[in-house]
Amino acid sequence: MKKKWIAAATIAALLPFSPLKPAAEQLDDKQIKGNLVIAGGALGSSNKAVYDKFIELAGGTKNAKVGIIPAASGSLKSSAAFKKDMVTLGINPDSVEILPLSNHDFSGTAEDESKWAANSNTDKVANQIKDLTAVWFVGGDQVKIVDTLRDGNKDSKALKAIWEMYEEGGVIGGTSAGAAIMSDVMITGGDSLGALKGQSAKADKEEYEPLTVGKGLGFFQHGIIDQHMNERARYGRLTVAAVKHEQNPKQNFAYGVDEDTAMVVSNEKGTVEVVGRSGVFLADVSQATSKEDKQNGFEVKNAKISYLSPGDKVNIDSKTVDVSSTKYLTNGEEYYTFKPLPATGVFTPYGRLQAYLSYSLVDNQQTDPLTSQLLDSKGKGFKLTFKKQKDTNGYWGYTDGQKDQYSFVNVQMDIKPMKVSMSGAKKDNSYQSPSFKAKDVPQEKVSGNLLIAGGAVGESNELYGKFVEEAGGTTKAKVGIIPAASGSLKSSETFKKKLISIGVNPDNIEILPIASADFSGTPVDESTWKSNMNSEALANKVKGLSGIWFVGGDQTLITGSLLKEDGSRSTVLNAIWDMYKKGGILGGTSAGAAIMSNTMIAGGDSYNTLTKGFVDSYDGMEQQELGPGYVEQGLGFFQYGIIDQHFEQKARLGRLVATSYELGKKGERSYGIDEDTAMLVHNKTGEVEVLGRGKVTVVDIDNAKASKHTPRSYEDISLSALSPGDTINVKTNKITVSETKSETIGAEYSNAKTAPNTGVFSPHGLVNQLIGYDLVDNEANSSVKSYSLNGSSGFELEFAKTKKTSGYWGYTDGQRDSYSYENVSLSIKPITVKQK
Repeated sequence: MKKKWIAAATIAALLPFSPLKPAAEQLDDKQIKGNLVIAGGALGSSNKAVYDKFIELAGGTKNAKVGIIPAASGSLKSSAAFKKDMVTLGINPDSVEILPLSNHDFSGTAEDESKWAANSNTDKVANQIKDLTAVWFVGGDQVKIVDTLRDGNKDSKALKAIWEMYEEGGVIGGTSAGAAIMSDVMITGGDSLGALKGQSAKADKEEYEPLTVGKGLGFFQHGIIDQHMNERARYGRLTVAAVKHEQNPKQNFAYGVDEDTAMVVSNEKGTVEVVGRSGVFLADVSQATSKEDKQNGFEVKNAKISYLSPGDKVNIDSKTVDVSSTKYLTNGEEYYTFKPLPATGVFTPYGRLQAYLSYSLVDNQQTDPLTSQLLDSKGKGFKLTFKKQKDTNGYWGYTDGQKDQYSFVNVQMDIKPMKVSMSGAKKDNSYQSPSFKAKDVPQEKVSGNLLIAGGAVGESNELYGKFVEEAGGTTKAKVGIIPAASGSLKSSETFKKKLISIGVNPDNIEILPIASADFSGTPVDESTWKSNMNSEALANKVKGLSGIWFVGGDQTLITGSLLKEDGSRSTVLNAIWDMYKKGGILGGTSAGAAIMSNTMIAGGDSYNTLTKGFVDSYDGMEQQELGPGYVEQGLGFFQYGIIDQHFEQKARLGRLVATSYELGKKGERSYGIDEDTAMLVHNKTGEVEVLGRGKVTVVDIDNAKASKHTPRSYEDISLSALSPGDTINVKTNKITVSETKSETIGAEYSNAKTAPNTGVFSPHGLVNQLIGYDLVDNEANSSVKSYSLNGSSGFELEFAKTKKTSGYWGYTDGQRDSYSYENVSLSIKPITVKQK
């Protein structure tokens, strides 16, 4: 984190930068037989795609001989963990060694590793390396790697041996700092805001860090490398580095690698392939113009950016992209039609750059430019504009646990300095409270449980096994699938197929004829199934089941298929309740989660719900992406509060806060569930487990206050966030955080002031990541802010520590830093905005 980088960045800044010629300067890169595996950081042990590729290039499990260079790290933990991963995947333990290369001492060992500094120039270590087929650099501080292997401009014997191994066909890999050293120009410090401020950043370094560069090891000769791209939003700093320091901007891309992802470089083939779980950002400044103003920073026009996802390749020489054949071209077949809001702050749906431009631009029929901001706390910063061009292409595919996987190429990006001033909002009467009030139903005694998923559930998610287990196990489970929310039977058939793969008897799984609209791709008119809600025969069938699953889609189609016109329960819904009360499991994802609470949120985004309030009419699925809030009667299976889903991905905190304040009950909490994540609700005890890969956000409005004027301001909202392994008791509201996590308050990792979150170039763009990194694990901040701006109006959000705030850090595979927290205070204030 920032505190740890500063010393290294300062040292690097003192070095006069000039491009290095690599040790292999006598060779054309095509003569280098070896390959590179460059990972963006936070590489999970379960990321077989990256590890398998590294092992394959190293000669396979039988022939691989791997040397691990620990120099970047402060301890040997990450090196030991990497060795363990290699052995787990089949390499002989004797063929994986941690090389004694470091220029500093490590914590947690009896030996003084600073004495290893001389090893880089011993024949013994050089000969060890020459016998290897692969070298791996762990993460930490990239400057320490370079200083260990090079004395000024002179390559050590160890570095020459690495080059020799690489030239002859070996593979060099690295993660985080181990990725940064791969290019000639090595980025050593800075963030996007500090980089774009350029020389003007010297005036105030507290909230941001200027760009610094040093001399890398030059194994990758085709552009600058940056890492932790998506989580730390380093797009601005990489663009500035390419503009200012790239030696061949006409020929090269600059590459930003996401966490838990790698770019695999084949020198002989001249390709870069994306492998792993996220993507690689490409900045092409070959046609860009730029200028730097000492007062305002950089202005960049006509940069082209691309984002590639797993399976895609770059042809280095031609600068062309081969998108995986598993993806579909979106041009002319765009799925979305909504006009998106500007990308500002944590109220932006799909608020990280790749997702925002994918949903809101390349897979959207609207053609207007998109904008975002990057501002400091004084409102001084940059306006970002993204445009489609004639050569802009988008591609959609599916990936496990991330339903929509996008790639895009050649989006135009312009960056221009700007200044924003903010003041209190003018009062108006545009906000409308909801006219809907949920039926006040008595709480029922239930023996069964609920599995409520936030959407986009990956096939490898543990929740499928949990659902089957709760339904009686593979031999006894009898499951009904309700397809009503979907526009087809595909998702129901996919769920059935998944249960069969787990071991459930196919004869014990049935797609129930419950729907109120016709499906595509079938000869039957499923809208005629609406009358089935009062079928005694179907009700009797339901009573014989042990589990029911509601697929995703449009939640109003589920309630329209099971509730009578007067809102009362149909015969089949009563049968579902009967099965549930007697011990059956009910589950659902996305729309199938929304119907679980008595008050069902069916539409609206955060910004418009906070600005305009609620409407009484529903315009279909389009309203789920954009517009005022809309609520209806839910099915009430979850009797302890309000549920929302796709929570972080679609930035639904604002709409859940407004809905909870208007319609929530004293003493109850509201729950926002992330994608690929679920709440397992044990009704008998009230205990709720968090399962999957994301978080559950808990909103407490018991002490909240809202202004009477509109738009409303809110104070004293309390937020908590639970990650997998954590629990909450919905009867007592007591949170229990997994013992595997460590408390952060009083032992914060970071100690650096941070700028407010204002858009897609802001680090930690999701609410819970922002709170985790910049608040509960940062000693310097007692509060952090985010601004959501739209023209002349907007909102200021302030997240603050209180005496009751607790923070917890843990390691999650593929997501190195995983945070939970309790009792963070949130205030939301409407503002008037003036932009220059």
